[in-house]
Amino acid sequence: MDVTCSDPVPVVDGVARGVVVLAEMRELPLSVDECLAAVRLPEVGGIGLFIGTVRDHDHGRSVVDLEYSAHPRAAGELARVAGDVAAELGVHAIAVLHRTGQLAIGDIAVVVAAGAAHRAEALEACRRLIDDVKEQVPIWKRQAFADGATEWVGAC
Repeated sequence: MDVTCSDPVPVVDGVARGVVVLAEMRELPLSVDECLAAVRLPEVGGIGLFIGTVRDHDHGRSVVDLEYSAHPRAAGELARVAGDVAAELGVHAIAVLHRTGQLAIGDIAVVVAAGAAHRAEALEACRRLIDDVKEQVPIWKRQAFADGATEWVGAC
């Protein structure tokens, strides 16, 4: 299920602050450029960007493939978490995309972007958003290891 959200919060100093311009779960490959473009607004002077990719190891074990699964309410929770961060930290724009399905080593699993007047706020919002997504959105990953074993890891 894809969800796109555009929920503005109050205007501060004549500028709408805390707008979630993009919040989606997708089975298709993610676009860093799409997230970046979503938060590049005239009032934005700094953008925090995080790109999470599938790595080839976890806790000393060789990972050969990975699958993300999401609860049916995950898309709504993703938008809610993004909105909470945007409102609390007062950034101008937030964008977040998270992948589901089979991913290969090197594939992009998540992209988070936050646009603010200054870099400190943008970077803080970016860090907070990825941390909150990992803690609160019901997304799980199944890792397959080179030795044939698999492991489920819960994000929340």
